[in-house]
Amino acid sequence: MITVSTVTTRKEFHDFFTFPVTLYKDNPYFVPSLIFDEKWNFNPKKNPAYDHVETICFLAKEDGKIVGRIAGLINHKLNEQNKTQEVRFNRYDVIDDIEVSRMLIEKVSQWGKERGMDTIIGPIGFSDLDKEGMLIEGFDQPSMFITLYNHPYYVEHMNELQFEKEVDWVEYKVSVPKEMDPRIERITNIAMKRNGYKLMTFTSKRKVIPYMKKAFAMYNDSFKELYGFYPLTDAQVDMTIKQFVSLVTLEYLFIVTDKDEEVLGFGLMVPSLAEAVRRSKGRLLPTGIFRIKHALKHHTVLDMYLIAVKPEYTGRGVNAIIMNAGIQQAIKNGIQFAETGPELEDNVNVQSQWKSFETQQHKRRRCFRRSI
Repeated sequence: MITVSTVTTRKEFHDFFTFPVTLYKDNPYFVPSLIFDEKWNFNPKKNPAYDHVETICFLAKEDGKIVGRIAGLINHKLNEQNKTQEVRFNRYDVIDDIEVSRMLIEKVSQWGKERGMDTIIGPIGFSDLDKEGMLIEGFDQPSMFITLYNHPYYVEHMNELQFEKEVDWVEYKVSVPKEMDPRIERITNIAMKRNGYKLMTFTSKRKVIPYMKKAFAMYNDSFKELYGFYPLTDAQVDMTIKQFVSLVTLEYLFIVTDKDEEVLGFGLMVPSLAEAVRRSKGRLLPTGIFRIKHALKHHTVLDMYLIAVKPEYTGRGVNAIIMNAGIQQAIKNGIQFAETGPELEDNVNVQSQWKSFETQQHKRRRCFRRSI
């Protein structure tokens, strides 16, 4: 008999966070979230998103064994901004049993309906920086640390439960060239000389923080028109910076300013942590933290976390400066390729950045929707 219950105790939350590791234990492409981060994300005392978000978590069991999990989330400010009544589902993982999926989805739908919601969408989480989108292509590709992985049957369950496409994201593998592109170098030199742009470099994480605060303020403005985006609050920015700075290798952080040191654009790449986190099963202790530190120093793959340019400076050389600096550093360090995070399939501005490179669009993921 299948039962679904609300997660309330510390033990139940531990089971909720660790279930995917068990579900995917024999899958070489799955990369878990850090359990430490997940405990932080779902702690209202630590995650400032709870100022405008409420959540609920469910576990499904059959004969005492966990067979599925799901979280429901309502972003009240986003609903108010967009004049919608949407409940999100996320942290959805399940065995290949449509009845388990049906019961989990119904639990979130009912919870949302009781709060006045009329539509369920997902998988999508706390913010645009949270993992989002169910994988629908690329099941034989290693996941990134910042993205979701799921079995192919998840998509079959969505179709069986009469979900429809809401939006798709695509991901690219971008090969690092053997030498610099003279066209990008030329655009960079002209833009910096003509406009007085400066490329900021750092040796101290402490000195980065003031610029990152400005960068994320600009990020809020740059991404405001994208699907599902709601601006990060000051408290969320502080939390995000704290999380990112712990992982950032400063040689892959590029910030472009004007002569008054106002941030015009920034790019953030991180050495791939996928294998380190996979081998550690999402745990930092006892050896996970050492694997992560090793991956930050010894790597041939980069994950592109963020590239953002102030809207009014798009097409004015800022992006070229970031790309040029990134390519130089990647070539210097012997990087083979970089992986983009999920990009909306119709976001031609960001996808045009890769037209000068050898690329492979190797993954696609989807947000689904259904009336409740």
